[in-house]
Amino acid sequence: MRTPVLCGKGTKVTLGKSNKTGGRASEMEQISRISFPGLGIGEFSLDNVAFTVFGRPVMWYGVIICIGIILSFSYFAYRAGKAGIKFDDVIDTTLFAVPAGIVGARLYYVIFYGNVHSFYDVIAIWNGGLAIYGGIIGGAIAVILVSLYKKIDFFKYADMIIPGVMIGQLLGRWGNFFNGEAYGGLVTESHPLYFLRMGLQNGNTFRDFATTDMVFVHPTFLYESVWNLIGFILINIFYKKKKFGGEVLLWYLGWYGFGRFFIEQLRTDSLYIGNTGIRVSALLGMVLFVISLPLTVVLHVLAVKKEKAGKIKHSYDVSIPYFFGIGKSKYEALETDSSVDFDTAEFEKNEAESDKALRRASSKKDLFKADESKDEEAPPLKVVFKKQEKDVTEKSDGENADGKDN
Repeated sequence: MRTPVLCGKGTKVTLGKSNKTGGRASEMEQISRISFPGLGIGEFSLDNVAFTVFGRPVMWYGVIICIGIILSFSYFAYRAGKAGIKFDDVIDTTLFAVPAGIVGARLYYVIFYGNVHSFYDVIAIWNGGLAIYGGIIGGAIAVILVSLYKKIDFFKYADMIIPGVMIGQLLGRWGNFFNGEAYGGLVTESHPLYFLRMGLQNGNTFRDFATTDMVFVHPTFLYESVWNLIGFILINIFYKKKKFGGEVLLWYLGWYGFGRFFIEQLRTDSLYIGNTGIRVSALLGMVLFVISLPLTVVLHVLAVKKEKAGKIKHSYDVSIPYFFGIGKSKYEALETDSSVDFDTAEFEKNEAESDKALRRASSKKDLFKADESKDEEAPPLKVVFKKQEKDVTEKSDGENADGKDN
């Protein structure tokens, strides 16, 4: 049950158990007092409980996460449909990836937080304790296994999935907002982001800052949500410009890793590597950025060069392993052969003009009128040139029609 604590100016704040959900998710109901004075938003109260079912509270955090999963799935289905992936494959992938993501997020948290004393503590996700990086790792493992089973190129698959993951991330941070968690340290007036400061007063701030007064902190949940929104928009703008399977995945890893590195420095609830003082998420974010940025540039240039040199018909037909010689045999069918696409447009145009002239001449000589005294003449021979069909059906977003390995 709630434990009310009397705070400044007679305001009551409820304390819950601190759990550090990549923030702190409370196992108890909690009411927070919040304000954004720099944005002209005064103080208001926010309950982290959305509604109750048979007397059991359903948290806003869970509701928002569910909405994020639905929207992510919808985006994935949209991209997969344009690439010719069966809807059943999309459903199968989602049914494996979502549970695997939850398990991965929990294990990541347990490994680096470590404050567990029983198996119950390990599985009690309802008490909070999920980490986004673990969720991505767990989901990725599931997608790899499903793509191998269904013989779908994992990297092309990941390109369709990852923007949807960003939708889940940018919405999920608002679950942290309702919990009054995942905030940063105190903001000074000289800080360039001072205008975005968030006034917060709840059980979490009481533990962190040992005061019952409202404190003004960095709304790091907001920073990350906006960062992901910008990344999502940019990825969709440039999606058709990708040159190989897995390029969108690299864009995401670089973008998110770079932003998370800096945002994590502001957090008060980071997970650390033992007693080293090294923030796990900040370190991982920078590693992903340092690896993905040069890899994206180099592979993009290589893909363009190989396409221009005629090594491959379309650069987006290949994926990351191709450039490292891994499984290259499956791409051999895509190598440009000696056949040349023949454009018959000019011949069709000349044929149409000749046919017109013939009809005009025939009309003048009344050749098309039946002549009872003579045998019926055979109609003039008409030759039709047909365009050669292309080997690979192109989609508007540069995906193979079936999305399968070649």
